[in-house]
Amino acid sequence: MTISTLQELDLAQKTVLIREDLNVPIKDGKITSDIRLKTAIPTIKTALEKGAGVIVCSHLGRPVEGEAETKYSLAPIAVYLQEHLGVPVVFNTDYLENGVTVKAGEVVLLENVRFNHGEKKNSPELAQKYADLCDVFVMDAFGTAHRAQASTEGVIRACIKDAKPVCSGNLLTAELTALKTALDNPKKPVLAIVGGSKVSTKLDVLNSLADLCDSILVGGGIANTFLVAQGHDVGASLYEPELVETAKAIMTKTQILLPTSVVVADKSQIDFEDFLNSLAKADATVKSVSDIGANEMILDIAKDSADVLAEHIKNAQTILFNGPVGVFEVDKFGEGTKVICQAVADSKGFSIAGGGDTLAAIDKYQAASRINYLSTGGGAFLEFVEGKKLPTIVALESA
Repeated sequence: MTISTLQELDLAQKTVLIREDLNVPIKDGKITSDIRLKTAIPTIKTALEKGAGVIVCSHLGRPVEGEAETKYSLAPIAVYLQEHLGVPVVFNTDYLENGVTVKAGEVVLLENVRFNHGEKKNSPELAQKYADLCDVFVMDAFGTAHRAQASTEGVIRACIKDAKPVCSGNLLTAELTALKTALDNPKKPVLAIVGGSKVSTKLDVLNSLADLCDSILVGGGIANTFLVAQGHDVGASLYEPELVETAKAIMTKTQILLPTSVVVADKSQIDFEDFLNSLAKADATVKSVSDIGANEMILDIAKDSADVLAEHIKNAQTILFNGPVGVFEVDKFGEGTKVICQAVADSKGFSIAGGGDTLAAIDKYQAASRINYLSTGGGAFLEFVEGKKLPTIVALESA
């Protein structure tokens, strides 16, 4: 099934509602990271250039549904959009009661959709109210594409019922194109990098990738369970004993790349209530994976081992990157992630990276400009890789 794109539609004198993912960190009224805002701007500009009046909506944070909390207000984002679009942006907080009036070339930003009762439960009544605001609906929030909510899947269904056009925005179109490049008949060899703390949270994606990939480089806490499956003692490191047999099964399906040397710290030096600050003061020691002490915790891949793994990355033709391989927020436990990020950037293959921590690591090690595609979706990225049907994509395909 094909999805109509924003570029294909005639928007002259139309009112267009765009669902963006403007869920950015805000501290004391100031936006502290604008990556998601930057990626949303091109779609809004395209709609304006096509002669539309533009309404933008998004969620922000996790407020109690139906309660308007100042700290979750999109008001600071209205200021940002006005500065970067070069047109006045009106901030509207009473759109459900009084509707929205917007002329061609104008932009209205709606207050946080999660302030509305029924948003997360995908209320048909609320979805219809969103649909009633517009002539055309544009889904551009890949980061929420895996959630069937009133401002994502619900409004698409309501617009289709009313014979109103629905389409993907520039960002969502690019996300789907990049993911299909990596997953549909990818150039081989295909290599995935999977980090994170628990096998259980990545079990479905590991099983899917085992069928797709020639090799999977496993790092972070996940690697500990695989090291135990290899017969190593990981000392005081976190691992999941109930998933060791699962790890063994995955290792029979594809080549699992694991470190042979790691960076550890003594558990007695770590305060789990103040994890990062205590790690900054802890002693970092390089150890072979066959020589981990009973009180030692694995916190990174050692540089010599990371350099060996980097050669596999550089030889891959398609690379999927999800999850740092160490506690990169603390420099002494970040060298492995640094080497891996730079290897992905240096690779001649097609590379796609997704997930908040992954993008933060790529940003820290200044590798972003040399990676082919940075996916804004975390959960949506993983579910797409797992082969799951994303509700909003299914809805767009049904139009």
